[in-house]
Amino acid sequence: MAKILIVEDNIDLCDQLELWLSSEQHTVEVVNDGKEGSERLRCFSYDVIVLDWELPKLNGLEVCKNFRAAGGTTPILMLTGKEKVEEKEAGLDSGADDYLTKPFNLKELSARVRALIRRPTTMTGTVLQVRELSVDTNTRKVTIGGRAVQLLPKELALLEFFMRHPNEVFSVETLLNRVWSSESDSTVRTVYTNMTTLRKKIASADGPPIISTVHGLGYRLDR
Repeated sequence: MAKILIVEDNIDLCDQLELWLSSEQHTVEVVNDGKEGSERLRCFSYDVIVLDWELPKLNGLEVCKNFRAAGGTTPILMLTGKEKVEEKEAGLDSGADDYLTKPFNLKELSARVRALIRRPTTMTGTVLQVRELSVDTNTRKVTIGGRAVQLLPKELALLEFFMRHPNEVFSVETLLNRVWSSESDSTVRTVYTNMTTLRKKIASADGPPIISTVHGLGYRLDR
């Protein structure tokens, strides 16, 4: 069961969504304009946000951007009648996690909501956060404890991969296959070198390392 906020100005659609999601044992709250939606998000916590793009007072794109800028990590499913790739790109770049084009099947909406609920909240949106380490996947900015960290492209790719798969162990061979191009001439030695420099750059002055060595198996990012 999840606590879900629906921000949608179509009253009939709101009634359908509320009835459907409530029947799946979710706690559902509904508001009908962007300004009230933003206020709810400022004051209360939710597990999933179902957000319409075209809203009165404040559109969904701005609601999403403002929420993410304020540090909100709750998964957002954006609803819209817009179908162009550029428009979908704008919605996702604003911080939405998924996109559903109207009209849609309620079963599909339920499946997408369940998928968002399963995601770790710190792995949603454009900012990945593990302990004091933060990666903005839009700006490619990396900080640890508020301090900016300069990473080379492959180091950043490795870090993002680990942050999207926390607590999983990956061998050097797996990292080579998952992070490097299949046409690359890189070897396991390349992976070792990049892992060594990455771990030094993101080392915390206090506490245990964020990426640890699992002897005989590989590496693991510990949340």
